[in-house]
Amino acid sequence: MRVLVLHSDVPPGAPPDEQDTLLAACAVVTALRERGHDVLQRAFVPDPATLAAELEQARADVVFNLVESVFGQGDLAGLAPAMLEARRIPFTGASAAAIALSANKPLTKRILRGSGLPTPAWSAPPRWEGLADGRHYVVKSANEDASAGLDDGAVVAGHEAVLARASLCAARHGGSWFAEEYLSGREFNVSLLEVNGEPHALPVAEIQFQDWERDRPRLVGYAAKWEADSPDCNNTPRVFGLEDESPPLNEAFKELSRSTWQLLGVRGYARVDFRLDATGAPMILEINPNPCIEPEAGFAAAAAKAGISYAELVDRILQSAFCH
Repeated sequence: MRVLVLHSDVPPGAPPDEQDTLLAACAVVTALRERGHDVLQRAFVPDPATLAAELEQARADVVFNLVESVFGQGDLAGLAPAMLEARRIPFTGASAAAIALSANKPLTKRILRGSGLPTPAWSAPPRWEGLADGRHYVVKSANEDASAGLDDGAVVAGHEAVLARASLCAARHGGSWFAEEYLSGREFNVSLLEVNGEPHALPVAEIQFQDWERDRPRLVGYAAKWEADSPDCNNTPRVFGLEDESPPLNEAFKELSRSTWQLLGVRGYARVDFRLDATGAPMILEINPNPCIEPEAGFAAAAAKAGISYAELVDRILQSAFCH
């Protein structure tokens, strides 16, 4: 097929989390060409005339959508699929509606809770209802991924500390911030790949915190994700094998992930992040439609664990664009 790979318009000197989009795009182009496809790569410009010209130039049968942000804002990523939907051209990954919904984390949690799916307690501006002074919270971006603004100072206790941290982060990073109850239990994620129109769960991965100071918050912060060879990055390895350690917990993660996928109308591929609460029960932190598929990232690692090569993974994602 003739494939147009669209990715975020990443400026020179952009931070590592944005540069990673370009690495993923180059890897996807190489994989698609290995599978015999004719591929053109372009940065997404949110202009209908520009998009129309690029689609015509590429004579694209399908678009591989790797747009994770527009103008550097993750909450605008839905513009790309919205414009592709308007032109009725097949594209990979989630719809504009699913991306917009998942980009609003407090709203996503409200939908999860309303449907009976487990997620940690939270509070959001402007009312900040339900904050308890004796409880610890993680102050998180309400609309950005990639662990933006997450460091040890993100975990605070009580109402006043939450408001102070949220105000600091808004001033420093912009955007909206909310508070989620901090769970110190084990962290897992489940990668989902669409197969014949249904979500297929890949092997469950655990993010371990090795050589972590006892009183230090267990967070996969920005440094752990993006500062290669930093202590945080080296001490948070991804580990598989839960299916042997605890088959019931492994199945619970997969079932909750599939339910989350169906509830939020996701398609193509996604990742669902979890923490265990004090009783050892899984709690859904968030869902990430169109997660990073750079070859060293977690999604590709889970696929490899399932015996799926990188080129095959990319081709499967491409084929799923025609299931809708």
